Parts: sequence; structure tokens; C-alpha cells
Amino acid sequence: MTTTDHRTSPALGTTTAPGQRPHLHDRGLLRLADAVLQPGFVGTVPPDWLRRRLNDGLGGVVLFARNIVDLDQVAALNAALVAENPDVIIAVDEESGDVTRLDVEHGSRRPGNHALGAVDDPALTEAVAADIGAQLAAAGITLDYAPAADVNNNPANPVIGVRSFGGDPDLVARHTAAWIRGLQSTGVAACAKHFPGHGDTGVDSHHGLPIIEVDAARLGQVELPPFTAAIDAGVRSIMTAHLLVPALDPERPATMSRSVLIDLLREQLGFKGLVVTDGIEMASVSQRYGLGGAAALAIAGGADAICVGGESADEAVVELLRTSIAEAVGGGELPESRLAEAASRVATFAAESAALRGARAAAAAQWHAADRPEVGLAAARRALRVTGAGTLPLAGPAHVVEFGVATNLAIEARTPWGVGAPLKELRPDTTVVRLDESAGVVDVLAGAQGRIPVLVCRDPHRHPWLARLIEAVVAARPETVVVEMGVAAGEPIGAVHLATYGAAAVCGQAAAEALAGSR
Repeated sequence: MTTTDHRTSPALGTTTAPGQRPHLHDRGLLRLADAVLQPGFVGTVPPDWLRRRLNDGLGGVVLFARNIVDLDQVAALNAALVAENPDVIIAVDEESGDVTRLDVEHGSRRPGNHALGAVDDPALTEAVAADIGAQLAAAGITLDYAPAADVNNNPANPVIGVRSFGGDPDLVARHTAAWIRGLQSTGVAACAKHFPGHGDTGVDSHHGLPIIEVDAARLGQVELPPFTAAIDAGVRSIMTAHLLVPALDPERPATMSRSVLIDLLREQLGFKGLVVTDGIEMASVSQRYGLGGAAALAIAGGADAICVGGESADEAVVELLRTSIAEAVGGGELPESRLAEAASRVATFAAESAALRGARAAAAAQWHAADRPEVGLAAARRALRVTGAGTLPLAGPAHVVEFGVATNLAIEARTPWGVGAPLKELRPDTTVVRLDESAGVVDVLAGAQGRIPVLVCRDPHRHPWLARLIEAVVAARPETVVVEMGVAAGEPIGAVHLATYGAAAVCGQAAAEALAGSR
């Protein structure tokens, strides 16, 4: 399919003669820089500056929860974006599970990767991803920054955790491939992340630069197999990780490393699709190189598109990125041919997406027309694991205590989670309280007289205060039930222990059903 005039040559070709240094304000150069940007914005309708820049050739946008009210609203928003640039790439970070944008107000209707890995049925993973894709297609979205293909072999990982299918490379590889097949069957592009693998880290790249201290052989055995599987499954895009892998490049983070993105990803693994950066505003790279410097270095290193999604994503940020990229070309740090190659790859991706509009329209119509099959809830029910000497359903009323812990920035703080609300729907005699690190045993048990304590937590193995508190409560009340909604690490604790492998709304529903005996 032919792209529109503002996306064709000379915008996607070199604009200067060989050996001639381009002028900063060369219109073709600025179009090349515009083409590789995928900024976020604030608002539920397109701001005027975004409309103007899309009309002038901005290559893409990324949506976040701040842009989304409901499906009809986001579909209208995206239609307005397409009206300004029919080839615009519209991306969203919809992993489902704990990381959801479309279901941010009520919690995800599908479990995340960790729950799907616990079930280990690739056909189920494919069906869940197809359901996600149909919803995205109905919203007019063309690119999903998912799935996470990271092997979470470090249980203390503060940023991946339940976003991963698990800690075994083979399991992660087969479910990464299944997820991609399911999503892309709807005409929406998948994006395997975070290359070359963010699972074995103890630092959140939103805040600092993780370092992967392993040799190339270990990378080939653990981190890379899921990405190889993604490529074999036909994944259309891959997202970079803001981390340092000294075995591949001792100086540059993966996002701006030619050794990682060109030598490894392109030449060794043979990936031909679009390479997108993780949010370029993240501290791991922006504090080192500046926002504009990080963007220019990423393109020079082999990335094709720059995602910038922070709350400060406005016209000034877009102008800064565009100018910085153009200045890097003018200064000789970024070859214009590399920028032109990146812009051309964006245009190819956009043209492929346009050709898949029919598939997206069919998926969208099916998603709108059908009584939604409860594929997500069915998956959450299958993922639930119940252990312990006690029995379910609960023999009496429950006092549910949900412990709040800090989550990483990929998870929207306002997204509801827990077991209390769905259990109260099934058992109205349930009482619910949410406590934090300041709580002690007395606080936890204050409302539990004559009731069975039900403690709901996320990753107590990463929060020593929480692990100690749960142990103390179980010692005081041995009939206590524990519901773990994060990565289940260590020995189960409690008379009954329920592991949901994620905190999606459907995971809470599945646990509540088991507690109430309603299934």
C-alpha cells in the first residue's frame, strides 16, 4: 500500500549529497527526525500541537491511561489521529495483568504473563492474546508494546516480576511465541521486550541503570531464547532495554549500542522489523545523556523509533527530540543514512499496518458483537494454586487485610487490585481493610475477632517488613489464609495459601471464588 505524500521521498531518503553536511533546518532532515518519534501526550482528545505535527509527518504516538476513558472514547481519539496522518503508528503499553491501560479503572479482565506461564498451555496464552488484540483493534490501536519476553530468573527483580512468563527460558520462549501469534492474528503488531533481557536485574531502569554481569554464553542460554522464538513467530517489533551488558558493550546501554542492536539483534538473530526504544525519558538513560542526547544516540545505535511517554510529553519535548536528532546529524554524530534507514523502516511498518486494516476491522467487529467469552477469567481460574492443610471454602466470615506496597512505574497506581472487593460481592459478611508498612500485628487483627484473617500481599520476599508481619500474624492466628498476588517465592505460609501469579482483577475474582466456594 502506498503511503501518503508527506511520508514519501525525499522525507525517507537522504536529503544531502554524499559528503555534504546537512543544514539543521533542512526540511527533509526534520521530516526524517519527525518520522522516528512516538511521543505521548496529555488529554483524551488530540491537542492542537499534536494534530499539527501529525499532519506534518510525525510518525507515531503512544497512549497511556491518562488518554483513555473507555473503548468508545479511545476509538474516537484514534480516529482523530488517523484523520491527521493516515499512516500514524498508534501504540499502547497493554500487557494485561498488572500492566493495563485500557482497563486501568477496573483492573484487567485478563491475567498477565506470570499466570499464563503457571498454567503452561500455549493454546490458552494464544487465545488470551487474541482477545487482547481484538480489544486493541476495536480501539484503533496498531502496535502493542507487549509481550515482555524477559526471563525473570531473579525473584527480587523490582520491575519485571509477574510481567514475565517465568524463570525458565524454554517456558518463556514458547509462551512469548504463542502470545505473539495470538495478538498478531488480529492485525495488531506485537513488540517483544526488553531486549536483550531485563529479567536478571536488581535495579528498576525507570530509576537507575541495571547491569547484566553475565557472559555471552549465558545470554545465549537464558536471555536470548525468548527473543529468538519471537523472531521465529514473526514478531513485527522489538523494544530495547535501558541496561548495560558489559559482555556485549562495556560502555553503551543496549538502547544505544550497535553491538547489541546491529551486531546481535540484526545480524546474528536476523531480525528485520522495527526496533523501538523503551521510554527515552527513563532515568537510566536520560540522566546520563539528556533527553535529546539519548534519542540521538539510540538512533545512531540502531533503534528505529523513539518512545517518550512521560507526563512531560508535550510539544516542547517533541521539538527538543527532533532538534537534537537533527543536530546530531549536522554535527556528524548520527549518520544521515542511519536516520533515513530508521525512518524508512517506520514507513514500512506503517504501510504493513495499513495493509492489515481489514484484519483489525474484522477482529474489532467480532469483539464488539460477541458476548465476551470469559477467556481471561477462565485463565485466571486455571492459574490459581491452592496449598496448605486447611480447607476451602472458608468456614466463617473473613476479615481481609490487603497490604499495599510500592509498585514500579509500569503499573498504574490507581488500578484496583486485591481480593476484598470481589469476596465481599460473594460473601457480604466480609470485612476489608488495606494497611501499609506502618501496621503491626495488632492492627492486622483489630477487625478479625470471630473472623478468619485473609492476608493479601504482593511479593513479600522483596519486602522484609511484610514477610515478618505475615509470619507473626500466622503464628498468632494459625487459621490465617494467605493470598499471594505477586511472584510466589519461598515456601507457602498459612493454613491455606493461594497463589494467583498476578494482581489483575480476574486473579482477585478467581481467588475470591475459591474462598467463597462459589464455583
